[in-house]
Amino acid sequence: MHAIRLAALLLTAAVPTGALAQANPIPAEPNPAPDPMLVGDTLTVGVALAYLPDYEGSDDYRLVPGPAAIGSFNNLSFQVLGNRASIDLIPNRPGPTWDVQAGPVGLVNFNRNNRRAIDDPRVRALPERDIAIELGGYVGVGKTGVVTSPYDKLSVSVSYRHDVSGVHRSGVWTPSINYFTPLSLKAAVGLFGSAERAGRGFGRAYFDVAPGDVVASGLPAFATRGGWKNWTVGAAGTYSITGDLLHGFKLVGGVTYKRMLNDFADSPVVSVAGSRSQWLGAVGVAYTF
Repeated sequence: MHAIRLAALLLTAAVPTGALAQANPIPAEPNPAPDPMLVGDTLTVGVALAYLPDYEGSDDYRLVPGPAAIGSFNNLSFQVLGNRASIDLIPNRPGPTWDVQAGPVGLVNFNRNNRRAIDDPRVRALPERDIAIELGGYVGVGKTGVVTSPYDKLSVSVSYRHDVSGVHRSGVWTPSINYFTPLSLKAAVGLFGSAERAGRGFGRAYFDVAPGDVVASGLPAFATRGGWKNWTVGAAGTYSITGDLLHGFKLVGGVTYKRMLNDFADSPVVSVAGSRSQWLGAVGVAYTF
């Protein structure tokens, strides 16, 4: 879900820190924390325009707008990022310290739910999928004051979400690592890496080509096994145009690269009609209260 992860990273960089669906989609876990020296109520809202694949594995791209919000209330971090929402139920502590993170996560998976949004006629001929509701949770740990200053932060986490709507009836594991650092009172950057391991049902829903669909699509029949689906790396940055990182308007931007793996990469939906390499870019504006 690298589009989602990029959206999260964009807002993470825009959130006060001391100085991104389409189901193809960023960092969404661990829940980004507010300024380590300013624990309290804070809210950053933003909107970005993302250039992303038509479906997971596509080599056709389109522009998609997306609103997002991220913040902290009573020292509990939360985020609502387009089709994803999560909350860290362990209160944040002020100062350079360890941050243990855990909480629920939910996602609305729109992958291949609308043929009109898919340019490739072969994939467009495959059956549409209903919108999937995926619920789960995550755990992680972060450390502020790691490399560049008392305000940078390194976090690692793992999340799991499972389809509860009966669309693919399987789960997705996502380990991730995220690093964020302010460069000044007005600028900040973030980096992340992640991978996804999906169940057989996920592959069946989005990457299989059933024998009955071969004639209509022109794609060879294919059955996907579960396993590691992809890895993703990305970077994002922000620059304040009014005020500073603690308050005011900010420009945000970023890019991710995702590489499809194993059966998911070998599926004709990807290897014939799409591409194993998946790019996403986004630019937008955010405001921190």
